[in-house]
Order: sequence, then structure tokens, then C-alpha cells
Amino acid sequence: MTEATQVPVSVLGRSAVKIHYQVAMPQPESHLFEVTLNLQVWDADLLDLKFPVWTPGSYLVREYAKHLQDFSAQSEAGEPLPWEKQSKHHWQVKTLGIQALSVTYRIYGNELTVRTNHLDRTHGYFNPAAMCFYLPGHEQSPLLISVVPPHDQWQVTTPLPSVAGETNTFSAADFDTLVDSPFETGTHALYEFEVLGKPHQWAIWGQGNADPDQIIQDTEKIIRTEAELFGGLPYDRYLFLLHLSSQGYGGLEHKQACSLNYPRFGFRDPEKYNRFLNLVAHEFFHLWNIKRIRPQALETFDYARENYTPSLWFSEGTTSFYDQVIPLRAGLYDVKHYLKLVSEAITRLQTTPGRRVQSLSESSFDAWIKLYRPDANSGNAQISYYLKGEMVSFLLDLLIRHQHQNQRSLDDVMRQIWQQFGRSETGFTPEQLQGVIETVAGVDLDDFFEQYIQGTAELPFNEYLAPFGLQLVATVKATDVPHLGFTTKSEPGSTLIKFVAANSAAQQAGLDPGDQLLALNGFRVSAEQLPERLKDYQPGDTVQLTVFHQDQLQTHTLKLAEPPPDCYSLQSVETPSTNQQELFGNWLGVSLESLKD
Repeated sequence: MTEATQVPVSVLGRSAVKIHYQVAMPQPESHLFEVTLNLQVWDADLLDLKFPVWTPGSYLVREYAKHLQDFSAQSEAGEPLPWEKQSKHHWQVKTLGIQALSVTYRIYGNELTVRTNHLDRTHGYFNPAAMCFYLPGHEQSPLLISVVPPHDQWQVTTPLPSVAGETNTFSAADFDTLVDSPFETGTHALYEFEVLGKPHQWAIWGQGNADPDQIIQDTEKIIRTEAELFGGLPYDRYLFLLHLSSQGYGGLEHKQACSLNYPRFGFRDPEKYNRFLNLVAHEFFHLWNIKRIRPQALETFDYARENYTPSLWFSEGTTSFYDQVIPLRAGLYDVKHYLKLVSEAITRLQTTPGRRVQSLSESSFDAWIKLYRPDANSGNAQISYYLKGEMVSFLLDLLIRHQHQNQRSLDDVMRQIWQQFGRSETGFTPEQLQGVIETVAGVDLDDFFEQYIQGTAELPFNEYLAPFGLQLVATVKATDVPHLGFTTKSEPGSTLIKFVAANSAAQQAGLDPGDQLLALNGFRVSAEQLPERLKDYQPGDTVQLTVFHQDQLQTHTLKLAEPPPDCYSLQSVETPSTNQQELFGNWLGVSLESLKD
């Protein structure tokens, strides 16, 4: 923490009530954080405390209060104060005219994700939304938070400014700012670097094969590329916080930081390392798109309930579009790899039956009950607003580029919406978002939005790709066999049916997810053996599958179907016109001919 990030105590606490949190971790092996909330100048007979049920950037009610235990309240003199729990996340303390009091409780933290808390003998990581109460009516009050490490050698890293003269004490302008500031406490490695005159940090916890020097070098390129798009960096300093875990993956954006979780040995293989760069580009792009450019429904956060918006496809999906574009522009991989990534995304979309059932705006609105809570039928009934939003953004970029001969693009949409809504942090409505895109495109997009965002029409990839000399080619993998309509999962000693596609032969025969697959035409078969065994049959043949369904032995008769396309790739058209070659070259900076090398 540098002196430039410190604030004097005298400028803190300008509201009546003084709020000061202390987070200690005296026994890390217990996974219990010990939290004390100290209040001074309290002037009411009742103190209402509410615990957030979600955190911005992760649209699911996670019920953080379920990890809270040992709640108590006491006066400054140590006298117990009576309290009652009003609801699952609402506590009420009778303060009886006492102006100085403290509330203590413990939080169990043993979930290593970017949106939760994790405490063990190696470190203590926490998100304030999953750690701290808010005081209704006092959300805009400034506050302090102190961290007490269990060992002298543990350091504290957070994007919050430190308070001058106070050990491991930090200030937040309001509760929103506190929630937006993750904390890492431990012996993590810190790496300082500067980009465009502003200080940055990588804080890395865990062991693995990450190369900090390479990560910093590539991060600098990502920062410069995104700053060039938006015209500068809207922060004084920025923190990248990375957890190296066994197999975790994810990111959570903040205004001046991001938390990342990535497999510890996922940095040497080029494909895996490029995926890491996509993650970095994604979370960094969010410091504009969603942290400052955000839907009106998220302009003011309500931490007690769901905050619904139909526009997450833009906040997340468009960010996913750019997380692949930015490393390309930064020179971190080439056009062939970029088009491969786009092809893989299209494949995921086109092989998800739910794209025909759930619209993009509905997917955004229902994130709270669907995206983070998949079940056996999710693939049939829903589509990710990340995935389809990325593809819709891809088409919008092509539409704008074609309309204006590459003189405009989706970049211009981002710049305009940044100027109009982001700088002032004024939330946009779905109608205003469409208006900005239409202004840049120069065409009416009512039909586009009705079909592909509010509706479930198939995305017209080839129509939008054709002007650039590209086509989408659908194929069946060479190893594919007649289609059953289900996927399997191997477990010790058994093969389970994991997913049954809607309207498939498997569904029509009565097979269910969770059935244990035993035999094909009377002979035992495993998940690994099934593809090879199916090579003995042709589409149209009838086979018998034997399963345990809820422990009952059943045999089902299925008619094998033609294998559907399961691989989509972007390829150059056979004989591109001069105009197609020019549009493609001005778009991606290489020739169409180079794709055939």
C-alpha cells in the first residue's frame, strides 16, 4: 500500500453514526472469521442490521447469512443488549438509548470462489458482501474496516485506501464501495507495475506454473488495448487478485480490482494460457461495462433481493465478445486462433437445444433462478446470456462494419454508451441501449431485437458473415455414430445418463437423467465403450438399452437417428469477391487467403 492511497482519519466519518468493522482470523484452521461491528454516535432505540443475500456481478441469491453464527450485541461497557432475528438476513438489536455499542459474530468461510470467503492456514480471502452487515438508511455512510491477521508475516491486500497511522485499516466511502472491494490476507506474492502512468498490482496466492513476468507483460497489453478503446483509464490504481487452485475457474469484477480463480497448472499449455488471458480481458473490460456502464435496474443495488434486468446479455455477453477480441488486438494470439474461439462458441450455442426455448432477454431476466442453478433439463430449456449475448454482439459488430465499410463497429457503441451513461454512472434502459446501437449502425433494429433478443429465432450467421467472405460450416465429427439423444457420465462402477435431449429417441423411449446404463442389446456397456459399440449400427436401426431406473431394471427400445451437426467452423468462401476480401482485411488485418495456409 503506497502513501498515495492513504487518507487521514480526520476526513472520515462525516455522517452522524460512526461505523467500523474489524475482521479477525485467530484460528485459520477452523475456517471461522471473527467479525466485530463497532458503532458510535448511535441515536435510535433500535438497530436494524441486514446481511446481503447476493453480490453484484454474480446474479444469484446465495444466502450469505447461512454462514453466520454466534451473533451477539453489547454496549461499550460490555453489557449484553437484547436482539431478535426478524428474517433470514435481518437482525434487530434493542439499543435502549446507548450510543456506543458493538455487534460480534463469526462467519464460516471454506468455499474458494471469487464471490465467497475462504480461510485456512495459508490465507484469508473474503468479499464484504459475504462478511458484513449493512445498516438500512445508512448505506451511504462512510466506514472503516480493519483486518487482524493471525500471524505477523501475513499481509493485507485490497483496493481500498489505507488509513494513515492505523495498521491494516481501510476506508470506504459507502457500503457499495466496501462490497466492491475484496480482501486477500496471507503470504501471497505481490507484483507492482505501471501502465499509462497508473500503478497496478498482481497479487497471486497459491502454487503452480504461472509465470508472473509473462502475466504482467501480457496484462499491460490488455490494459493498453482496452484503455485505447475507451479513451483512458477511469481509476487511480488497479488490483488483479489471482487464486491458483486445483481446478477452479472464474472471475468477479470490481471498479478498481478483479478476483480471478484459475487452475494452478493451467499456464504452460498455450490453449490454457490463452483462456486465462480471455478471463483477464473479460474481468478488466467489466470495469467499464457493468461497473460503470450498467442497466438502470442495477444503478442502485438492493442487497436484500433480486435485481432484475433483461440487459445482462449486453453487460456479460458483449463483454464475452470483447474478451476474445482484446487479446487479438493486443497481439497475444493470431486471427486463426480468434476465429477458432468464435467457432467453438457458435458450436456451443448451436448444440444447446434450449436456444429454441428461452430468449436472450428472458435468459438475462431469469439469471437469478436458472443460469447458476442448472438441472438435468437446463440444456433443453435455457440458454446462457453470456454465450448467446456474445454471438449477438458478434453479429451486431459485423452488421455495423458492413453498413459503414469498417468505418464504424461495436467499438463506437461502447464509446458512445460510455460517454452517455458510463462516465456519470447513469443506468440505461433497454430502449436507450437499442437507441445507441441504432444510432451507430444507422439502421432500424426493431426486427433484429425482436427476433434475436426478445425472440428465439436462429441467429443468421451466414447472412452476416457473407459480406466478409466467411461462411459457417456445420459438420459431424468423423468419429460420430448413430444418435441416441443422451449423454453419459462415468462414475466409479457405473455409467449414468446425464442429459436427455428434448424430442430425441431417448426421451421418447422414456430414458431419464440419472438412469444407470447397463447394457446395449443384452451386452454390458460402459460410457467409454458405447461409441465404439454403436459403430456396428446404422441410423434407422433399432436397439435395446437396459438401465436401472430408480433401482428398477428396465429395457427400452430406441430407433437410432442420424447424428446431428456437432461442430461448426468459420471458413473462407471458395472464391471471395474483391469487396469481400477488402472488408475482411480491414476488419481483421489479414487476408482471407491466409486462413487457408
